[in-house]
Amino acid sequence: MAALLELKNVHTYYGHIHALKGVDLEVNQGEIVTLIGSNGAGKSTTLRTISGMTRPKQGSVYLEGRDITGMKPNHIAALGIGHVPEGRRIFPLLTVKENLEIGAWNVQDRVEINRRMERAFELFPRLRERVEQKGGTLSGGEQQMLAISRALMSAPRVILLDEPSMGLAPVLVEGIFEIIKRINADGTTVLLVEQNAHMALEIAQRGYVLQTGTVVLQDMADILINDQMVRKVYLGEN
Repeated sequence: MAALLELKNVHTYYGHIHALKGVDLEVNQGEIVTLIGSNGAGKSTTLRTISGMTRPKQGSVYLEGRDITGMKPNHIAALGIGHVPEGRRIFPLLTVKENLEIGAWNVQDRVEINRRMERAFELFPRLRERVEQKGGTLSGGEQQMLAISRALMSAPRVILLDEPSMGLAPVLVEGIFEIIKRINADGTTVLLVEQNAHMALEIAQRGYVLQTGTVVLQDMADILINDQMVRKVYLGEN
């Protein structure tokens, strides 16, 4: 049985910079898989390559066995991959409601759009309170809630989350991780890039460690969290 999402020997460049060097990765249906690594390791590039924002020079990306390498981002999104990029990237001059409606760009049925929006408000009640407020006036935590909700409006089969806790207060970080677990429990597969490696490994089933564009370690999350190198380099332990 094919993995839901798979990368095979992926090489991605930014100009002359070799950002991904033969990355092999797979995510199975229903999993939370996390990518951990230092800044510049290639984590965000991996997600951008999957979602079509960056095209690999070599290798392939598969969605349930279908080669989606080089497809346009909107076509990849329509096939069921949602991407929440680093930095949130909401539309600051549009309201919360308008941001969410854009997330449902592939849905014509107004009843279905409203149903999905209601689900977003169940996950993030604060967004309901801010529904007519412009995105740019929201707090950092609220903008992250909006970014995740906008991606969920397309009902993705797999959601790519890039640093969802970045810049958030610790109490909000815990809330975001609880939401990620709920999203997964509701049937959405998750590929998570996260600076807080400890929390990421605690909610993931499996993990990959990237160093300078190369996967140097992969295993079950509970094994990685006890790995001596991971604990020293990524969990800040001596």
